[in-house]
Amino acid sequence: MASKSNPPDNKKLDEIVAAAQRNRSSREQDYRAKSLKMYPWVCGRCSREFTRENLQELTVHHRDHNHDHNPEDGSNWELLCLYCHDNEHARYLDGESTGNTDASSKDNATVTHNPLAGLGELLKKGD
Repeated sequence: MASKSNPPDNKKLDEIVAAAQRNRSSREQDYRAKSLKMYPWVCGRCSREFTRENLQELTVHHRDHNHDHNPEDGSNWELLCLYCHDNEHARYLDGESTGNTDASSKDNATVTHNPLAGLGELLKKGD
């Protein structure tokens, strides 16, 4: 007799879902590790700096909101703190409700602070 919690006809579906979750988790760890090696540990919005002690609060945001679009050059990623990441997704959902979600309509052009603007000069001074 089949148990109520896991009928035999759902076993294959459960296996597929479990495999998909494992694959997604693996992909997430892969692009997170790559992005943390590629970019400085600084929020791209508020410029908060991170260390190993609080690195779990730094997230990888997909600029096009497609978590399966992970180019090797990192062009679809940006590091955001938890708060800025939540804000970005809230803005995206607000845009969806108004039908305004294309990348060209985002307010990214209004960002005026560049936290890494003087990095090149600072690195040259260290030589």
